[in-house]
Amino acid sequence: MWIKWFVLEIATMMTRHQLGTLFFFTWGMVSALAQNLLSCDSNSKSAVSGYFCNGFPSKCDTFVILQTNPWYWSLSNLSSYLGINRFMLAQANGFSADTEFLPQHRPLLIPIECQCNSGNFEAVVTKTTIKGESFYGITESLEGLTTCKSIREKNPSVSPWNLKDKIQLVIPLRCACPNSSELNLNIKLLISYPVSGGDTISNLALRFNITPESIIFANRKSLGSFKPENLLPVSTTLLIPLKEKPVFGPDWGSRNTSISVAKPRKKRSRMMKIWIYVVVSAVVLGIVIAIAAALLVIRLKKKNQNKEIPSDMEDLELQKLSLSIRTTSQKKVSFGQVSQGTLDGQIIDIIPSKISVVGYTIDELRKATEDFNSSNHIDKSVFHGRLNGENLAVKRVKADTLSKIDLGLFHAATHHHPNIIRLMGTCSTDGADSYLVFEYAKNGSLKDWLHGGLAMKSQFIASCYCFLNWKQRLRICLDVATALQYMHQIMIPSYIHSHIKSQIIFLDEEFNAKVGNFGIPRCSEDEKEEQPFWSKGYLAPELLQQGISSAATDIFAYGVVLLEVLSGKKPITRGDEEGEGDVWLSEKIKSVLQSENAEELRGWMDSILGESYSFDEAVTLANLARACVESDPGLRPSVGEIVEKLSKLVQELPEGDEFSSICESSSRPLVKSA
Repeated sequence: MWIKWFVLEIATMMTRHQLGTLFFFTWGMVSALAQNLLSCDSNSKSAVSGYFCNGFPSKCDTFVILQTNPWYWSLSNLSSYLGINRFMLAQANGFSADTEFLPQHRPLLIPIECQCNSGNFEAVVTKTTIKGESFYGITESLEGLTTCKSIREKNPSVSPWNLKDKIQLVIPLRCACPNSSELNLNIKLLISYPVSGGDTISNLALRFNITPESIIFANRKSLGSFKPENLLPVSTTLLIPLKEKPVFGPDWGSRNTSISVAKPRKKRSRMMKIWIYVVVSAVVLGIVIAIAAALLVIRLKKKNQNKEIPSDMEDLELQKLSLSIRTTSQKKVSFGQVSQGTLDGQIIDIIPSKISVVGYTIDELRKATEDFNSSNHIDKSVFHGRLNGENLAVKRVKADTLSKIDLGLFHAATHHHPNIIRLMGTCSTDGADSYLVFEYAKNGSLKDWLHGGLAMKSQFIASCYCFLNWKQRLRICLDVATALQYMHQIMIPSYIHSHIKSQIIFLDEEFNAKVGNFGIPRCSEDEKEEQPFWSKGYLAPELLQQGISSAATDIFAYGVVLLEVLSGKKPITRGDEEGEGDVWLSEKIKSVLQSENAEELRGWMDSILGESYSFDEAVTLANLARACVESDPGLRPSVGEIVEKLSKLVQELPEGDEFSSICESSSRPLVKSA
């Protein structure tokens, strides 16, 4: 009864604005502190400096904790982009170095060497950038282990926004070493923990089996007057004092880790403090419930006073929003609530959790492609363009294609995935055609290199006798599998690509593979008619016969791509005009592997490779491809298993110049019009 009376009194005495102000005041204070630390322009000294050191000890081996997230979700990813040795990482976390896929939100121990530098402790890793990243985005991906301003100080010659591909950045990580007092207490490690939403000193103490007082003591200079039950600001770092390395079980966070539990002091004052915490928490909880109930009462009253907006009005608003997005001229339209700032007169996203899609005008695309000149024609309806110093691939599509694109798929992790072609923007016209603008892949498609694209064989490859060597082919296969792994096992919900083929696998300047057509609706009937006859060779039996699309149909199509890479042959080799005698790669591989004569496989391999490949590796890859094209979808391997096997093959490749077969490069497309 008293709660009901309290709610009514609150609702009577306070306006909705006052209630909202009270409700968000505390959260705003906490968020402001975290955002100040993340900001590249923060004037806070703590945004740059780490933990103070007085020279003893000058360095130590310790760990930082990083949870797997959309930026860092596999051993290869961590090794490639943070320069962390995968074997040391695997050993620190108790799993095999052959492990590839890591579950989301799993805490990982990252081994580091923490050193005293100019009065503050820090550890340094080398980050390899991905095109389009920013210092802020890197800071966000590392969850508070570093700050944007500290990255700027370590890399003064690099612009913090719209980074180029494969720049080596020095990233300082916040860390500390135990001092003499802590060593006397048998504290051997001070582990850097990035604070996440809902963390308090009390619940962290329970999760690490230590006392709140030990955490407060280790962080006494940064925590100040924080109480154990106070919410800690997210995207900041907390030192966790431990006597031994922690072990994170699958249920870490709800149960204790394997560290020995510190025994609580059995004092009356200690018990009194606990009772005070319980009472205060109950009062705070009651106030929050009362405020929430008051807001609900006010909202219900407001709802009864106003009529609902008609559904046709809502549709009209959506249409207006869609129209404004498609007709924007060179403006970034953000699909999500993100704050923006300016740098050098350009509009930039301060929080890159949602990716903006640029709206191009038809005049800009005509200028970029020299009015869609035939010299810029890449393939079918795709043209090479250059705008504001950046290479683009411009694809002509039907006007209704834009409305079918799921823009919700294009968030930060997808946009920056190294093996997925980025959608840069769109262009809507008054005519029957619209345009999609993609990241440009300098070395064309995998189909071009295996089967010849337009005049490519005669104009480029034949002139210098260039081809994909064995090492490049294996790496391309792994790149494509990594992209599929992200779509099938990382994205929530999982994404089915549905048209994996060599034609939409593109190669960048260094022959890294990128999967195209991500998030783009399936081909229209007119586009289907333009596909070569052998395109149906990628379709799994259940897709051909029943129209069922699934992760397993993507695996089947990927298996056919593996067979193309091995043999240099198209998915279907034409027999006569009526289709008699057609040879399907997915069927041919079965007879090749069933033969006891090894020479049959050698003779089936791409002749352009000669003897420059490992026959054992070719057998392994052929068997993997054979498993992928099983008629029964239940017998096909998962993409995680594929990545694991290919990773082993790539790791065993000998060191050497893997690009020795590339004879020339050009900013123009390799594929010219006939």
